[in-house]
Amino acid sequence: MEEALELMDFLKNHNITCELEDTAAFDVTFSGNPLNKEFRVKLKQSDFEPAEELLINEAHASADQLPSDHYLLSFTDEELIEIVSKPDEWSAADYKHALQLLKDRGKEFSAESVKAMKKQRYDQLAKPEESKPVWIYVGFISAILGGLIGIFIGWHLLSFKKTLPNGQRVYGYTMTDRKRGQTIFFLGLFFAFLWLLVMFSDLENLARWGRY
Repeated sequence: MEEALELMDFLKNHNITCELEDTAAFDVTFSGNPLNKEFRVKLKQSDFEPAEELLINEAHASADQLPSDHYLLSFTDEELIEIVSKPDEWSAADYKHALQLLKDRGKEFSAESVKAMKKQRYDQLAKPEESKPVWIYVGFISAILGGLIGIFIGWHLLSFKKTLPNGQRVYGYTMTDRKRGQTIFFLGLFFAFLWLLVMFSDLENLARWGRY
């Protein structure tokens, strides 16, 4: 929480609107493990890249020489390059230190190279995922049985989006899986309505027999 609030103060001081999301209240595992809890600082999509630049510049401005026991000093060139190519998985300070260490080792990257690596990373993250066949089967069976699970699975496959590090939102599943999700969703709605009609029809018949 303290780190999240500190980040929010930093961003607000640079006129970037943000808000805090506490996911601690939504621990679906019910494990009570504090490691499952996290606090998210949410930004507008248009502010993602400016915020990233601010954090990197701040890390660069405040960066001191690494202590002799710092973990990055034991990283190989390949591991440091991986940090540079996947900045979304590391802190701004680690990213800046990795660039500096590579430069000290005679492997300096130009701004164009860094930008190209970042684009390649975004393209990789933007690729849709393949859904598990078992969920497709469960979705169809649940939809035919009129279950809400089928409707939920269909809606999830059809509409789920993921957020890239630059704030862009893209569909999480392939077009094939999204079409299957659409079929499951409407199939679930149809059979849910059909089973409701059958249920009400049976109730009316029982009421008639009761009067006789």
